[in-house]
Amino acid sequence: MPRIISIGTAVPAHRIEQEEARTVARHLFSDAIGRLEALIKVFDHAGVQCRYSAAPLAWFKESHSLAEKNNLYIESARTLCGEAIMDCLSSQDLSPRDIDHLIIVSTTGISTPSLDAMLINQLDMRDDVIRTPIWGLGCAGGIGGLARAVEFAKARPDSRIVVVAVELCTLTLMRNDFSKQNLIATALFGDGAAAVLVAGDDQEGTGPSVIGHTATTWPDTLDVMGWDFGDGGFRVVLSKDIPLIVRDHIGTLVTSFLDQLDLPQDSIAHYITHPGGPKVIEAYKQALTLTDDQVQHTWDVLRAYGNMSSPTVLFIMKRFLEQLKDQKDEYGLATAMGPGFTSEMLMLKWG
Repeated sequence: MPRIISIGTAVPAHRIEQEEARTVARHLFSDAIGRLEALIKVFDHAGVQCRYSAAPLAWFKESHSLAEKNNLYIESARTLCGEAIMDCLSSQDLSPRDIDHLIIVSTTGISTPSLDAMLINQLDMRDDVIRTPIWGLGCAGGIGGLARAVEFAKARPDSRIVVVAVELCTLTLMRNDFSKQNLIATALFGDGAAAVLVAGDDQEGTGPSVIGHTATTWPDTLDVMGWDFGDGGFRVVLSKDIPLIVRDHIGTLVTSFLDQLDLPQDSIAHYITHPGGPKVIEAYKQALTLTDDQVQHTWDVLRAYGNMSSPTVLFIMKRFLEQLKDQKDEYGLATAMGPGFTSEMLMLKWG
């Protein structure tokens, strides 16, 4: 089975403490949102201590056009993707020319040619590298991109595939959106990139095997998560029902997934869950009867980086790879949800 060999990560240079983000939010929302002092407490309960941004804090105090935001997205995403790829490959003594297939996952900016084409030039990759850009999966993109890589690796077992998830969520902030959803996003979101090396059976390398994948898209849930696009940019869509969906449905999905893989219901030792926010983490705990220890990496990544959308679950997965590199015969479930409304799951096996 295809294996996850290594994961590299990168964040922008601008570190923003939660208290600094709260101060900017209070300034931006003060004249337009009722009960601001009550609502601003979301910064206390978001579970985020700091996050990283492609722009300095002062940048958010001014208005910016969609074109200006998107140009900064392209410039910063190229840099972060390159850093994450090199971090991923360096531990395996590989170079970008060893990559056979490059998959780019992103939702927070637009580029044609897509970022993968830019990176082929930037990193001097081979001219026969296969390109697969994936757009629009949001928070589910990290797992969705890995699932596509596994399928490609099965078709070409001699290949090395790199999946890069990059999001610059902070750049999507719309100053004229005074909704509660935008305030919550301001308290949660950060920027980052993660690159994952997936190897087919004929390639060397150690790491957990990916033994299964499943995806579920619920009908009539298009308004649960996503963007509304306007002249000013990306207006965030976040339903208050997301934790309820996790709590009410994720257990059934996991049970069905285990049945598909012919695994016993108690076989999962490790849970690699995209955090969303504190209420989503608690919903996972309730739905899957998880202990505090089983979601500790999820909490730690949310606290240190915020919700970076698609790369976040890969930051968490990297910690599991480091922790479990010597484990044998243990299973781990990686899961995330995104616009659609869609659930993506991978089953990993160590040893």
